[in-house]
Amino acid sequence: MEKKVLFCASTLDHLRQFHQPYLEAFARAGWEVWAAAEQVGELPWAHRVVALPLRKKFTSPENLLAVAQCRRLLARERFGLVSVHTALAGAVVRAAAWTLPRRPPICYTCHGYLFREQDGLGKWPYLLPEILCAPVTGLLLVMNGEDEQIARSRRLGRRIRRIDGMGFDGARFYPPSPQDRAAGRARWGFAPDEVVFVYAAEFSRRKNQALVLRAFARAGVPNGRLVLAGVGDLREECIRLAQQLGLSGRVLFPGEVDTAELVGFCDAVVSASHSEGLPFHLMEGMACGLPAAVTDIKGHRDLVEPEVTGLLCPPEDEAALAAAIARLAGEPDTRRAWGRAAQVRSGRYARQRVVPQVLGEYRQWLEGREGDG
Repeated sequence: MEKKVLFCASTLDHLRQFHQPYLEAFARAGWEVWAAAEQVGELPWAHRVVALPLRKKFTSPENLLAVAQCRRLLARERFGLVSVHTALAGAVVRAAAWTLPRRPPICYTCHGYLFREQDGLGKWPYLLPEILCAPVTGLLLVMNGEDEQIARSRRLGRRIRRIDGMGFDGARFYPPSPQDRAAGRARWGFAPDEVVFVYAAEFSRRKNQALVLRAFARAGVPNGRLVLAGVGDLREECIRLAQQLGLSGRVLFPGEVDTAELVGFCDAVVSASHSEGLPFHLMEGMACGLPAAVTDIKGHRDLVEPEVTGLLCPPEDEAALAAAIARLAGEPDTRRAWGRAAQVRSGRYARQRVVPQVLGEYRQWLEGREGDG
């Protein structure tokens, strides 16, 4: 095999969850597929997996060591394409490329900038690395309208394209039959008359599960249930908050689960996230025929059409989110109609459509970049 491609992300789990179809496509096309993340492990379709000492805190000295190790890797292997994901890995790989006299073709996929233009001085710790890395970013892929506007106005890449996410698995997320739905709800312990809201995400300040809990308590829906799936540093804190709010018997914390075995048995998606790229949990819920009550932020507003597939609420507005939860719980006909519309809309973001779209962007850029970089 002559052509080599490197996929890099902050964690190996990120590559496993979101990028295996792309690794497979390159491997089947005859490329030697490499992967780099914070640890070595099994990764289907990758011929080689290397570890970089990536640390979540940007200012960690170990990230400088990661830059040095990545520089040696890029100089030695002469990759025909470097596809980098997540903010930390994106900064490390592109900083390493900066120092090379001969740079590989680098595509950075932005899964959601962690800032907004209106954030004032607070945006600069995140925006400045993007500005500095722009000259070595041959292809920049963004996933929502606000990030595209930022990228183009700030010229954060040589070639900027908007894609419809990375593609959810449409073969696993779809509305279950009435029989399967009844059986699935019984397995989870959901009563037939309960309205179940689901939020599957890492427990973090950005994902903001605490606000969802407060809004759910405030909504006062007697037949409502809430499922907060996932793991993370703030999970135990949220469990304590649920107890304090008197929600212990109405909120489930199942941990890390196969969401395909959960979402279709629920009734609506809820989220209070501060920032997103194009969130998988929302797309998967839509594909299962679920309406949404979510914050009006980038990523969410690209997916949810108000009063058609769900409701958008001002960020940090507990009362508005509570009202949205109460409305979805109290209007079953609306819930079903919006869910059907959401399921139709989700087709745009399915893997079978998006993977060819993204691979096409790679191909067009590589074919047209002779002499670039």
